[in-house]
Amino acid sequence: MNPMNAMMLMRIHDLNQTEAPLVPQTVSIPTPGDHEILIRVAACGVCHTELDEIEGRTPPPRFPVIPGHQVVGRVAGTGSGAVRFSGGQRVGVAWIHRACGVCDFCLEGRENLCPEFVATGRDVHGGYAQYMTVPEAFAFPIPDRFSDAQAAPLLCAGAIGYRSMALCELRDGQLLGLTGFGASAHLVLKMVRHRFPAIRVYVFARSSGEQAFARSLGAVWAGHTKDTAPRLLDRIIDTTPAWTPVVAALKNLKPGGRLVVNAIRKEAADQDALLRLDYSSHLWHEKEIKSVANVARSDVSRFLELADRIPIIPEVEIFSLEAANQALMELKNRRIRGAKVLVMDHP
Repeated sequence: MNPMNAMMLMRIHDLNQTEAPLVPQTVSIPTPGDHEILIRVAACGVCHTELDEIEGRTPPPRFPVIPGHQVVGRVAGTGSGAVRFSGGQRVGVAWIHRACGVCDFCLEGRENLCPEFVATGRDVHGGYAQYMTVPEAFAFPIPDRFSDAQAAPLLCAGAIGYRSMALCELRDGQLLGLTGFGASAHLVLKMVRHRFPAIRVYVFARSSGEQAFARSLGAVWAGHTKDTAPRLLDRIIDTTPAWTPVVAALKNLKPGGRLVVNAIRKEAADQDALLRLDYSSHLWHEKEIKSVANVARSDVSRFLELADRIPIIPEVEIFSLEAANQALMELKNRRIRGAKVLVMDHP
């Protein structure tokens, strides 16, 4: 047995009752199958989706499982027929681990909607470990500009932010709101300032620290999630895990405006906020709500190219693999500035 260290989820947890949902384990290094590559993991981003997995909002189909879907590492081995990457090449893995490749959605390049979509770190083992495998067609070359830790959040927070922007159908000069200001939203703000220099960004965030961070990156206004913005907004992207910000965002939309909800799940504890949804003040006048579902490979590859060109350098906080529980609990408790990243060789 060739062993590796991993942080494993053994069952669903209530994070109000435990601060250590993941268990350190020594397990065998996986063997790549046909057309798969083995990756020696260097860094893995920490995402709110891991909290959704741990708390059962998007539960893994089986246990134990190794979480993590913002993975950067180097090719350490190849399975039969895998020829796309050479040994030692740096690659990344995103939330999309594989799709069927033959359904209408896949043939249209929208693998994110494939009924057989397989998620990294939920449906199969992910990057909270020293090694992992992935089909070579679902791995991405990482631009040299980024360190391992900087590249990790680009693979989910950045790519899902890119998809959210696309679904907004932004035009320069519009007013954009961002609800929540964690890993994804801070990268969206950086993208917007480059691609649409005349767009003004308004940020809604619970903590004064997040609000100050948003202003430091160029937001023209930052207030509390429940505040009323100085002006009605053309588009709003919601990146929170709760329903209250969705209802509050609709109040801040112009007639004909669009709210894009960038979340894989919403917390049930906050569902009573929906009871306060009022048709005439929140939805009338042709306001739209659109959800973001996963990412397609094109989102990841296009965003990596854009991030390299601008460049977009994420703000990161670094943790060791063994400190994964600490990073998750800080995310749970909204102690956020940029993106949290596990680095395998961090002391």
